[in-house]
Amino acid sequence: MSVETVMLAPVLLLFLLFLVGAGRVVEAQGEVNGAARDAARAASVQRDEGAAQEAATSAATGALADCPPEVSMAGTQWKQGGVVEVTVSCSLDLDFLGFGAGVTISGDSVVPLEQFRRVE
Repeated sequence: MSVETVMLAPVLLLFLLFLVGAGRVVEAQGEVNGAARDAARAASVQRDEGAAQEAATSAATGALADCPPEVSMAGTQWKQGGVVEVTVSCSLDLDFLGFGAGVTISGDSVVPLEQFRRVE
């Protein structure tokens, strides 16, 4: 009985580490998606594209305390009735689990600009 336990313990430990790592990745994906949503919303209420970029970066940085996010507004159609498309990327470090790896997680969000609102 003790031999089986000794052989099975490392397998169970690796399985638990895998579950913790997978849980951290899923949690981080949710945080990055939320940051992208907040950044797109903050950008959509601005009057010009420069202020929108600053607002999106500020909102994403405020939402992600663990890592400095990279914010991109590529694909944004800055015109009346257009859309604000924000992509937020963050690098997640999994070294604390002994995996020695990192994962880049990205999330995106699209928010429409108002049809009858003046944009500059």
